[in-house]
Amino acid sequence: MSNNRNESCSTCDEECIEREEPKHDFSEKPHELSNIKKVIGIVSGKGGVGKSLITSMLAVAMNRKGFNTAILDADVTGPSIPKAFGINGKAIGSELGLYPIKSKTGISIMSINLLLENVTDPVVWRGPIIAGTVKQFWTDVIWNDVDFMFIDMPPGTGDVPLTVFQSIAVDGIVIVTSPQELVSMIVSKAVRMAEMMNIPIIGLVENMSYFKCEDCNKEYKIFGESHIEEVAGKHNINVFAKLPIEPKISAACDKGMIESFDGNWIDNITEFLENME
Repeated sequence: MSNNRNESCSTCDEECIEREEPKHDFSEKPHELSNIKKVIGIVSGKGGVGKSLITSMLAVAMNRKGFNTAILDADVTGPSIPKAFGINGKAIGSELGLYPIKSKTGISIMSINLLLENVTDPVVWRGPIIAGTVKQFWTDVIWNDVDFMFIDMPPGTGDVPLTVFQSIAVDGIVIVTSPQELVSMIVSKAVRMAEMMNIPIIGLVENMSYFKCEDCNKEYKIFGESHIEEVAGKHNINVFAKLPIEPKISAACDKGMIESFDGNWIDNITEFLENME
């Protein structure tokens, strides 16, 4: 408001007082029976970079270290987490709330596909309904004791990421990308959104970085040279991992056996998470 009084104020004897608009608090508490220590969002600026794969691998890796882990599948229109874990059952509820399904190794999982009549049924909902569903996965699901919850976000910076960042106390995000040059712009958008929402960025993970031939042990850059170091330097964030194109991991996801994956590509991230305060 300007300090100068205009003509419409000239007959008013009262002083003009600047008033700040009240700030809305959109934060939501988890279910009263839930005890969730750390929440890590897995995000990407675009689809098809393997965000759900990284989410699954992180949950499995931290579970192997003895932590109680969980996955909240916020990618409502493209849920792939249950498939990766070989879960075909339906989530059940009671008068207290909804219960996640446990994977073979004890990882708690909630996804829209665990509530649909058929897993191939499309979710043809508008953005606010999808965002509201994700919020209910936080408020209405009884997660019990969780050391690390990983949220598999849909790509982009739309309704669901905004809802998650505003409603859930996210301790940090991991941004997943791929080597193509155009991705640097997309990553920058995801970084800027996190900065605007005051969400800590843990670091970057580049998926499909290269293919390693088993016969000659040579690495081939299928999608071109990596630009992830340039992006990380521009935004002063860490590069935690560069994952290869690994057919065995893809096969494990297709067979619902992601919990059997073998590899040390994400060890740097899990070590960081272990030491989070």
